Amino acid sequence: ACPCALGLATPTAVIVGTGKGAESGILIRDAATLERACQVDTIVFDKTGTLTRGKPEVTDIIPLSNPTSSDEIVKLAAAAEKRSEHHLSEAIVSKAKEMSISIPEIEDFTAIPGKGIEARYNGMAILVANRKLFSDKGIDITVAEERIRRLEGEGKTVVLVAANATVTGIIAIADTAKDFAAETVGQLKNLGKHVVMVTGDNRGSAESIARKLGIDHVLSEVLPQDKASEIKRLQEQGNVVAMVGDGINDAPALVQADVGIAIGSGTDIAIESGGVVLVKDDLRDVIHTLELSCYTMRKIRQNLFWAFFYNSIGIPIAAGILYPFTGFLLNPIIAGAAMAFSSVSVVTNSLSMRRYRL
Repeated sequence: ACPCALGLATPTAVIVGTGKGAESGILIRDAATLERACQVDTIVFDKTGTLTRGKPEVTDIIPLSNPTSSDEIVKLAAAAEKRSEHHLSEAIVSKAKEMSISIPEIEDFTAIPGKGIEARYNGMAILVANRKLFSDKGIDITVAEERIRRLEGEGKTVVLVAANATVTGIIAIADTAKDFAAETVGQLKNLGKHVVMVTGDNRGSAESIARKLGIDHVLSEVLPQDKASEIKRLQEQGNVVAMVGDGINDAPALVQADVGIAIGSGTDIAIESGGVVLVKDDLRDVIHTLELSCYTMRKIRQNLFWAFFYNSIGIPIAAGILYPFTGFLLNPIIAGAAMAFSSVSVVTNSLSMRRYRL
């Protein structure tokens, strides 16, 4: 009775499995992550930078008060957003440069995570934010409601601009879906997985993007610090959750999830937080990760079967179970051959994984 094959059953399959993943640009940190990925039934995708390209562009500039012009709205918004690192800020600043607008320096700057920017320019209080912050400040946006609904219905993110607590304009920003995003969602649903999208965007804009991608469950207007709480809530409902993200604010959710999958083109913090890193920035690799995990687990079970098979037959025979009936006793030479063959069969079965194609 030799435990060699039993000891080789799992590590050999894990080593080959993680190696196959690395060859295809899927970096799996440890065996536990590789095992859990096969148990996942719910996939949560961050929207911006994960499902979408993360490089939004300004599509609409709508003045709401006279004599405010489009140039003035962009000038005020760009001045406030200049110091921000948010992806929407980059779109507004880029639009100002494209329109050859000189961006002035502001006197004060306060970023409110998940809501917007407060700033002062020439003694004027500027607010560039979503409707949630305007509501918190008690600023009436009735004059803009109809246009906001129309733009959000088109899948655009709406940024409101106010000067001295008066709404002066709307800036609409749109982001396009990544290649294979809709295809990936469709394949995951075909595999029986529940697909969820989480975003800080308003419900209208988020649901518009979700419809285009075929996602039925949307968690919208989720503040960065609340993403991990949403993952935990899904887990408390009995789901095994994988989180796919790329940004700094996705890091807590990636850690909270049963399997954190970081996009390789994302931030260093997200990459460090993920148990799986997709080097190629190809969403189809999410499916490949799950398939590789399940394939590896099948090989481990096969290895364990063969490791037990030889011993479960050989030990009773060696103990003389057939002797009273046939006079047969197992020769130690045969036992040695069985011991070697069990180890060789397990290693060979693991090495056969090298032919697997993702």
